[in-house]
Amino acid sequence: MGKSKKQTNKDVSDLSEREALEELKRLAKDIARHDALYHGQDDPEISDAAYDGLLARNGAIEARFPDLILPESPSNRVGFQPLEAFEKAPHVLPMLSLGNGFDREDIADFLDRVRRFLSLDEKEVLFLVAEPKIDGLSLSLSYEDGVLVRAATRGDGQVGENVTQNVMTIESVPQTLSAAEGEALPPRLEVRGEVYMRHEDFQALNERQEGLGEKSFANPRNAAAGSLRQLDSRITAGRPLTFFAYSVADPEGLPTTSHYETLQLLARLGFEINPLTKLCQSLDELMAVYEQIGLERSKLGYDIDGVVYKVDDFSLQKRLGFVSRAPRWALAHKFPAEQAVTQLEAIDIQVGRTGALTPVAKLTPVTVGGVVVSNASLHNEDEIARKDVRVGDFVRVQRAGDVIPQVVEVVLDKRPSFAKAFVYPDLCPACGSPAVRGQDEKGKEDAVRRCTGGFVCPAQAVERLKHFVSRQAFDIEGLGRKQVESFYHEGRVMAPADIFTLEARDAKSLKRLKNAEGWGETSASNLWTAIEARRTIDFGRFIFALGIRHIGERTGQDLARHYGSADVWVERMIAAGASADEGDDEALSEAFLELEAIDGIGAVMAESLVDFFQGEENLKQVRALLDEVTVEPLEFETVASDVSGKTIVFTGKLELMSRSEAKAQAERLGAKVVGSVSKKTDMVVAGPGAGSKLKKAEELGVEVLSEQDWVALVKT
Repeated sequence: MGKSKKQTNKDVSDLSEREALEELKRLAKDIARHDALYHGQDDPEISDAAYDGLLARNGAIEARFPDLILPESPSNRVGFQPLEAFEKAPHVLPMLSLGNGFDREDIADFLDRVRRFLSLDEKEVLFLVAEPKIDGLSLSLSYEDGVLVRAATRGDGQVGENVTQNVMTIESVPQTLSAAEGEALPPRLEVRGEVYMRHEDFQALNERQEGLGEKSFANPRNAAAGSLRQLDSRITAGRPLTFFAYSVADPEGLPTTSHYETLQLLARLGFEINPLTKLCQSLDELMAVYEQIGLERSKLGYDIDGVVYKVDDFSLQKRLGFVSRAPRWALAHKFPAEQAVTQLEAIDIQVGRTGALTPVAKLTPVTVGGVVVSNASLHNEDEIARKDVRVGDFVRVQRAGDVIPQVVEVVLDKRPSFAKAFVYPDLCPACGSPAVRGQDEKGKEDAVRRCTGGFVCPAQAVERLKHFVSRQAFDIEGLGRKQVESFYHEGRVMAPADIFTLEARDAKSLKRLKNAEGWGETSASNLWTAIEARRTIDFGRFIFALGIRHIGERTGQDLARHYGSADVWVERMIAAGASADEGDDEALSEAFLELEAIDGIGAVMAESLVDFFQGEENLKQVRALLDEVTVEPLEFETVASDVSGKTIVFTGKLELMSRSEAKAQAERLGAKVVGSVSKKTDMVVAGPGAGSKLKKAEELGVEVLSEQDWVALVKT
């Protein structure tokens, strides 16, 4: 990320949807690897600040392109899967992560989003709590009648690791709670907080480790995580761990109505609460707390990497709810990222799944944010020209928000005489096809140059296959990126369906595979088993796995919910494509209306879907795949209500709540919110200023409710 919001906004706002797809893909690969090192092995390669920088860039892009979430993206994943060595501990309520901000403008945007969602007038006071973000390991503590009965790590957010015996050795974690005079202990209480290690304790521990000839820890967070996740609780008991409580999982039943009041209650029950926590009511007050904590950071004696802001009122938190893996009512304000200067030795061009030619700077290795890096993102050819980046230049790079660090700027006073301007290729380096710059969704020249080779281009074909087998798509265990590349270049797997016919087509394939480098009989047999296990897949994942441009994981789920079955969906897409070929405007209009009526899908996505199914090779591959796999209809957990299963349109100005809140409320109650009125619409909620949608609803005889009627209905 840049030093200022201006630079940050420019980097993100200049991205087209095509660029965003490619960048999210690059981000996710590195984040997943660091998740495995950080959460799974307690042996990170980078600092927490650098890791959070990756999440920041990912979150910024996804905030602008919410329908482009890729399978490798961390958006729907928190932490890492629990180690098998520990008993699994499912969380009653998920332990989610937080969105990140980096400067005043980010925080102002956060406050504006909250106010818009809640339809708060500028004169209405919005209280927020500001508290240091401890750089440690998240922990959940469950109490029954005041007695600690379970302690669990965050894990993947849904299931953690049972570390109760280890946690009972931590002095600052109360094993029994003591209520203040006149207060009753809650019968059940789940307290969440952070386990950390103070600097002086960390230094002493490492000295002891070195004296015993054992491995020292990289940083206090790593030491705290490694200490807590010991199979022998006696080892944990010998480690100097400390705990700060920062929230409760569910405030229901507590004698408090706000986050700040609850922190005071936790303090009275015997928990340590961070003394720097402040109650604020304006952007200026939040920034003042941030600046003050930043000044005191080096003197605290423990690591923090930012300040967390939370909407104080629990009733407002409930209304705001969650988006993806993070709450709408909280944000982490991160401290600035580290930078370094190094020399750019060359610029390589990578070809992505959709044919995008992406430039990557090859650097003289340099340490940035605690990790040695040798690659940096240059985004696109316009960015190279704007920054006047030349091969041989000395450049400033940072790890604040990209999977491979960004080139922030050229250090002009260090430019060598031999620095050479880079000529961007107009031919694809993978297949030699013309690489052109088309138009983006706004009709302007696209910033991305794209290979026109399509299925002729081996780079695109391989990337599509990698996407197909990735975690949020078909998730075929044992068939990773390297294996996909190998199978493709051997001519054994050229399209998705080939994966499922591989064994039948080649009776000797198992024998050949188990004798190949890096394989054995067990791993080869496991691969066939994994492939067979994926012959059944849910509809949403199937759509996402196809890798259609602009169609992310969330959109795949929306399409699955709308169309119900793969056969119906494919036929509707074919019909839309056929009507375009025949110039049948009426049929085309109906097909696009149906697509655009799905909330969140606009003309660009609709056109992308139609274009995909107009491609003969695409359709051939989809049909071949459907012959090999069973696609199950998507199941949705809904709340029983009078609007469950109903198709609803909101139109006009809503006065009691924002459009976003109304939509979220309807979806929580099992309704489907769409953007246009048709014969399939069950209900239209019309506020003041409703126009053509209200008129069409009246013409079609669709039930029309006022906003007051809607509020009364959902309250039941």
